[in-house]
Amino acid sequence: MSILILYLRSLIVQEVEVQIILIFAIIGVSIVLFVTEIMPIDKIAFFIIVALALTGITSPEDAISGFANPAAITVLMLMIIAIGLEDNGVIMLLSDSIKRLSVLPLVIMVPVFMLVSASISSFISTTAVVIIFLKIFATISEKYNFPTPKLLMPISFAGILGGSCTLMGTSTNLLVNSVATKYGMERFSFFEFSIYGLVFLGIGVVFMTIASRWLPNRSINKLSTYNESSNFLFTLTLKPESKFVGAAFSTVPFYNNPNISVLKLVRDANVNTAPGKNTTLRANDELVLMSDIQDFSLIDEDDFILSLKNDEFEDHKVLDKNMKNTYVELLILPGSEFIDKTLQEIKFLFSNIGEPIGIQKKKMLQLDEHIYLPKAFKKLVVNAGDRLLLRIGKNNLDEIYNYKNLVVLRHHEKDFKVNGYKRFWCIIVLLSVIGLAATGILTILTSTIAGVGALLLADCITLSKIYKRVNWQIFFLLAGMIPLGIAMGNTGADLWISGKLLSLLKGQDGMIVLGSIFALTMIMSGFVSNNATAVIVTPIAIALATSLQLPMKPFVLAVMFGANFSFFTPMGYQTNALIYGTGVYRFKHFLIIGGMLSIILLIVGTLVLSTMLNT
Repeated sequence: MSILILYLRSLIVQEVEVQIILIFAIIGVSIVLFVTEIMPIDKIAFFIIVALALTGITSPEDAISGFANPAAITVLMLMIIAIGLEDNGVIMLLSDSIKRLSVLPLVIMVPVFMLVSASISSFISTTAVVIIFLKIFATISEKYNFPTPKLLMPISFAGILGGSCTLMGTSTNLLVNSVATKYGMERFSFFEFSIYGLVFLGIGVVFMTIASRWLPNRSINKLSTYNESSNFLFTLTLKPESKFVGAAFSTVPFYNNPNISVLKLVRDANVNTAPGKNTTLRANDELVLMSDIQDFSLIDEDDFILSLKNDEFEDHKVLDKNMKNTYVELLILPGSEFIDKTLQEIKFLFSNIGEPIGIQKKKMLQLDEHIYLPKAFKKLVVNAGDRLLLRIGKNNLDEIYNYKNLVVLRHHEKDFKVNGYKRFWCIIVLLSVIGLAATGILTILTSTIAGVGALLLADCITLSKIYKRVNWQIFFLLAGMIPLGIAMGNTGADLWISGKLLSLLKGQDGMIVLGSIFALTMIMSGFVSNNATAVIVTPIAIALATSLQLPMKPFVLAVMFGANFSFFTPMGYQTNALIYGTGVYRFKHFLIIGGMLSIILLIVGTLVLSTMLNT
């Protein structure tokens, strides 16, 4: 009988070991996919669900439990509220208020903008906040000519630090809180760790104010490395019926316009890079020029075709010229389907809703005005960080949000109106959501659901817009990563790793162990999604704290802050990837400046959180 019992125990141990190997394999493959970006993060997360269900590491119900997890639903509700705020002019009202700060000197502007960014990010998505600033800078940098690169990185870092101050500040905070409560830890209150977040924010503001002097400084030349103004490259085609056919170039109305620079004239296979005033124009001549949107829009369409010639896709549907149109500026982010495609190909992709008529390259026109321009303008290739100017039918504006990894920077429409009642209602809803959650009258989940209901009730948002504009990538990432934490508990992988760490750190002071968890989380989140890192490391940190008979909270907070504070790579946080995609920074700026900030916060964070070990 004893032999049978031992045999059965050995089978159980073997099965557990196999499950641990399987969960490590799933985590390892996931990390490789996250780092290499072979496929989108939402697809990776879905395959994690598939792997957990097929291997039997979790039950099918547990594998899909992330879709109903309070943290994932709360993040979804917050994204919907952010859409309502933008559509009803609250974001624009905020933008107009922030623009007034642009008159400050740079040494004051950096900390002030950082504090504003951090304050807003404590209650609104950090990514949304950075996009707001991108839109603001696109307008005010042209007017006040201040160096945007010296502000974007500090604002991004401040947004991350500010989001770490409250429970609803980032999806990572909500996710860590959700995982920790499943392990029996008491749920964090809204402002429970705000004091620590404020300490880290203060350090970040001081450090980045000093470090901003080593960030790039935008040239004030007209053809700068990165043009923050509304100048775009355009192409005009002279119509055969135009009155300027056979006329001298100097007779064209925009010839003497100082805001329009003609870069080349293309005629058949010949390219004239300096057309003179006496150059005779012919039918179908192409003019490539640089202009702002306002001056370009004044060019008479009776004489010129103001868009790409549709040579390759003549039968494909194009924009209805009788439709009321508007101009929209789009920023191309890393991962966009438009990267490495030509303008002609993009025109085909957009043809049902609008047409690209201009482009602003990330590294547009430096020393040689024509070095980056191909002979055929329509063959110009789009890269991450480029801006597209889209002429689009007003009725098709919502269709833009079907395309992922695009940011609408500016909407050039003079008659755009905001309903004052709806804007006021949105502000009241936002303040109510924050107030109810902060005071504990309602949970964050309940208050955000009620907030979305209030916006729907007042018709401030519609479900059709929500379906198109919610960032489903983030939702699927959370839904896919949450069951991974459950799987680590089911297989005992968290106890196995904590045991190995315990033997490695045996005899070390609790502060050293805490700092090791902080460092492990920070390093890992620099290359893997911060949410994925949080789910993987939180169970390990709790198991380690339990083994050492130490309080869980400082270890959980170390994971929460460590996952957020991955400043040393542009991949570690979505806002860092966003500003990196603008092209004004190199990887070294994150590695050196962001790396120094991460090290400082690691040291201070370990010292501060270690005070909780003796309580």
